[in-house]
Amino acid sequence: MNKPLISVKDLTVRFHTDEGLITAVDNVSFDIAPGEVLGLVGESGSGKSVTAKSLMQLNAGNTQYDEKSSIILNVDDQEIDVLSLKNDSELRIVRGGAISMIFQEPMASFAPAITIGDQMVEQLLIHSSMTKKEASEFSIEMLERVGIPDASQRFKQYAFEFSGGMRQRAMIAMALSTKPQLLIADEPTTALDVTIQAQVIDLMKDLVSEFGMGILFITHDLGVIAQTADRVAVMYLGNLIETGTVRQVIREPHHPYTLGLLNALPKLDDLEAPLTPVPGDIPSPLERPSGCVFHTRCPQNLGARCETEIPKLLKGAKNRMTACHLVEENGASKS
Repeated sequence: MNKPLISVKDLTVRFHTDEGLITAVDNVSFDIAPGEVLGLVGESGSGKSVTAKSLMQLNAGNTQYDEKSSIILNVDDQEIDVLSLKNDSELRIVRGGAISMIFQEPMASFAPAITIGDQMVEQLLIHSSMTKKEASEFSIEMLERVGIPDASQRFKQYAFEFSGGMRQRAMIAMALSTKPQLLIADEPTTALDVTIQAQVIDLMKDLVSEFGMGILFITHDLGVIAQTADRVAVMYLGNLIETGTVRQVIREPHHPYTLGLLNALPKLDDLEAPLTPVPGDIPSPLERPSGCVFHTRCPQNLGARCETEIPKLLKGAKNRMTACHLVEENGASKS
């Protein structure tokens, strides 16, 4: 049996704050295979970005990973225990090496006083054996491959001279230039108009096919996930509450929260239909509800059981998994 590219087991992430110890991610487990796109979905505050940054240990200095947490990266017949890496030298193998990340806002990621080209060349000199000339030529080639016109001239420009869509493409080129095995895309299309958004999605699909890399695609938009991912993992307040293939989750959501996210999408076949938001607001991590974390907003709340008992993530047919007492009682998790 082939090993997954990355295997996350029982990941629990807490932050030390003035208000106390805050749990941002709670007991999350998932695998990503080579060439697979896993969509990680949920509202802002669900713990998606914290989970993604954990794969490269990019969370802030006040982060505490639970001793039971495990992140194993399998690359080049080597098994890397990511959470055991302690210093910058050890972490270099995952940060920009085996794993690259496309951030939500490129302007916050590119250094404003350094040209795009110099930033791309610098990382290649760190993560490869290329000479400066080879790194420059390869960087220009990557800019061309992501559809940036006049790449040799754009290579000499600064991030503020690029449009939003162009900056996003430049960031993808930069992330891919080290030929990572895993690409983390943190809401890469959120700030783009729909035309550029479609182009970026098509580009990422082509790159997955060509390079065979795995992708963790983070978004709050199930519509984007339907076009992009192979499997979906739905998060709420730091918990993984439903996983399955795109077809399973989009066509037959089991968890009330997933159904709520789908109901909030516009319906092209009924433009007069009102949008139905998920009721209420996501609680603060400082005030995590007891029992099922979604019970304070759930329209199908069963009462005492939901309010006191934490639902288990139950495995059903075709590797479908759901954490919901209602699903368990109805037997849907086994269908």
